[in-house]
Amino acid sequence: MGEQILALAMAVAGAGEEDRALLKPLCAAAETVWTARLREGMTTGTCGTVFCCAAAFTAAADFMVSRSGGVREFKAGEISVKGRDGADAAEVAGALRQTAERLMAPYAAETDFAFQGVRG
Repeated sequence: MGEQILALAMAVAGAGEEDRALLKPLCAAAETVWTARLREGMTTGTCGTVFCCAAAFTAAADFMVSRSGGVREFKAGEISVKGRDGADAAEVAGALRQTAERLMAPYAAETDFAFQGVRG
């Protein structure tokens, strides 16, 4: 499954062979994260190709952010520095993560739930 996830992530991220060394551990980490989030009774096999796609999208998002050059815009007084390359990498990465979440919604447990009491 790891090689399938890697191949998909490389295609989604537009990565070349020179990027394999970075993408491979990102794919393994994404696979581990999604496996841990599976609902009780679910397995990676239960999810079918959806699992591979979600892990690949997650790894590709992490890869794109790592290659974006970090800071998009910085201002200090009258000096302003704006990034050119990868300026939209964070937006694309966010969209990939949202897609992964949507794909895995039927199989994964919620992680962002919070309940806060309100005084009456």
